[in-house]
Amino acid sequence: MATKISGGVAHPLPTDVRKALVSDAAALRVWEDITPLARNEWICWTISVKTADTRADHVRRVVSELKEGIRRPCCWVGCTHRTDKKPSPSQKFVLSRRTMK
Repeated sequence: MATKISGGVAHPLPTDVRKALVSDAAALRVWEDITPLARNEWICWTISVKTADTRADHVRRVVSELKEGIRRPCCWVGCTHRTDKKPSPSQKFVLSRRTMK
C-alpha cells in the first residue's frame, strides 16, 4: 500500500522528494507537521535548480534539514509559482537581479 504524503500549494510532490521522505520516518513526520505553504517552499526550492546534481543535493537537504528542525528553506526568495498572491517586493527585486546577469 502506498503511503499518502502531502504536497504543496502550487506544486505536487515530486517523485524524488517523495522517495526521500518515505525512506526516513523522522523527516516524513516533520513534513506532515509543517504547513502546506512550507511544504510548497521546500518543493519549489528543490525543483527550481539548474542541474541534476544540485537537485539531488536539495532533496538530500530537505530530509536532513527537516530532521534538524528547519521548517522552511533558508535564504531563499520563496515560491514564485503561486497564483494566490502577487510576488512580494523582495521577490521582485531578486527576480529582477536574475534577469540582469
